Amino acid sequence: MAMTSKPARAPDGGWGWVVAASAFAVNGLSYGLLRSLGLALPYFADHFDRTSQDTAWVSGLALAVQQAASPVGSALSTRWGARPVVMIGGIITSLGFIFSAFASNLLHLYLGLGVLAGSGWALAFAPALGTLSRYFSRRRVLAMGLALTGNGAASLFLAPALQLLLDTFGWRGALLLLGAITLHLTPCGALLRPLDLPGDPPAPPRGPLAALGLGLFTHRSFLVFALGTAVVSAGYFVPYVHLAPHALDKGLGGYRAALVVAVAAVLDAGARLVSGWLADQGWVPLPRLLMVFAALTGLGLLAVALVPVVGSEEGGGEALLATAGLYGLSAGSYSPLVFGVLPGLVGIGGVVQATGLVLMLMSFGGLLGPPLSGFLRDETGDFTASFLMCGSMVLSGSFIYLGLPGALPSCTPASRPATPPPESGELLPLPQVALLSPGGPHSTLDTTC
Repeated sequence: MAMTSKPARAPDGGWGWVVAASAFAVNGLSYGLLRSLGLALPYFADHFDRTSQDTAWVSGLALAVQQAASPVGSALSTRWGARPVVMIGGIITSLGFIFSAFASNLLHLYLGLGVLAGSGWALAFAPALGTLSRYFSRRRVLAMGLALTGNGAASLFLAPALQLLLDTFGWRGALLLLGAITLHLTPCGALLRPLDLPGDPPAPPRGPLAALGLGLFTHRSFLVFALGTAVVSAGYFVPYVHLAPHALDKGLGGYRAALVVAVAAVLDAGARLVSGWLADQGWVPLPRLLMVFAALTGLGLLAVALVPVVGSEEGGGEALLATAGLYGLSAGSYSPLVFGVLPGLVGIGGVVQATGLVLMLMSFGGLLGPPLSGFLRDETGDFTASFLMCGSMVLSGSFIYLGLPGALPSCTPASRPATPPPESGELLPLPQVALLSPGGPHSTLDTTC
């Protein structure tokens, strides 16, 4: 009987594009939906007579649970494969929305949207994205950018659609319909075909700590990257929840506020593709691109906070539309780099676990950022201080990325390695060996002292 051997490297196409399409849909039905959910928060506040800070915990808790439980999704995926884990996650997410449609107090929304839907998203997102990383090498960041455009593309359609559902059926009917929509995560999981690659461990990890991949924190480069990403996330996700309410506070009508979200979303989606293509060319080391686009995202959020806005139910708010678009461009450019850089840090065999750990660290920001933003809004009367805070946090995280090898130019040119560096884990001391994009011979040399 002929034995099946492992492929020498990731196929860089083929069924990988189907996996990319699946990850696109998973991203849209998780982060894309979560970004648009901010339109429902004023309805929750009015119905239950609660503050903006209280209702912000609905989205904040959903985001935090989704990210904090992502290592569990990664561990289950490592043990049983991504396909069944993502399919079960879709069912749990749908049940969370259906349960929330019958909420009689805000606690029920915390449990339904925050805990149940958040847990389902945790089982779906990290395994889908980690599986996609395994199918690509030379075009990995482009494929990642394509998948992550699901966030912006879904927001483009879901933001106005959700506003229409809220106006037509109320928030309860809207949540019921969203429960049906999120059930489509289940067929997305069915498309995630397993793939064995060199560098995979011979057997699943034994013990809970090994399954979660906590040993990856012994890698200095991964530790710096994780710390910077955790700080960035404290501000990065605030616009997902409060960009629409910020526009409403500035006097824009409901559909005009939805347009602000949609503009940011579509430019975010386009930037992810351009950023992925740019990273794969190897002209600039990945950590340097990561640092630059994180800094630009922070500056964009500061601009959203400071721009003067004059709006009404019928129109206006062009300045906010422009700054929201600039924020969308920079935030979209940053997003695929976060996940595209992981194989160079931990190796292809640990990329699924690393994805879960990074999402877990993002959860601290996702849990604290939106409620703190809501608190600042309640204290000051608008979201200006909130966006100043989140922009400052993103800028601070970009400074931490300077500790990654290759983030800053060095002194003297280094010689080109004879072959592209293998994705074998911890970055080597020389930046040009460490975090070049997987573009092979087209990668640009960095320098070293």
